[in-house]
Amino acid sequence: MSEIKILPSGGPRVLYDCEKCPAFCCSVYERVAVTPSDLTRLAQHFDVSEDEAKKRFTKMWNDERILKRKKDAVLETTCRFLDGKTRGCTIYNARPDACREFPNQKRCPYYDLYQFEWRHQDDPTVMPIVRIDFKEWKPVSKPKTTED
Repeated sequence: MSEIKILPSGGPRVLYDCEKCPAFCCSVYERVAVTPSDLTRLAQHFDVSEDEAKKRFTKMWNDERILKRKKDAVLETTCRFLDGKTRGCTIYNARPDACREFPNQKRCPYYDLYQFEWRHQDDPTVMPIVRIDFKEWKPVSKPKTTED
């Protein structure tokens, strides 16, 4: 069963525990958008100019500024700011808005999947490999039947 926590802000109870997760959210998304305010926070955190923070920590993907990534022994690639041993964020107070807002609900789908596999494999050392790739898809509508 998921552990229930109260958010420090006195917000809603959540049904996940980030400290027990291998940091799926830091790994499955290949693009973490970096806004101008995110860039300011990163620059202040590292005591560098915004231009220096932009060069060191971000890159362009099409017309979007995103965080750079690094190789990861657990989940192939991950956010460059994830500590590989503790699986925690090394810039937690300076993290981008996208990270601050995730999962923006009581449940975390990755934590739920992780716990689902623990239970069904009967082995807490099993970890599903999660990766999200986006591609265009158009669902085929089902033919109507006389029962519809």
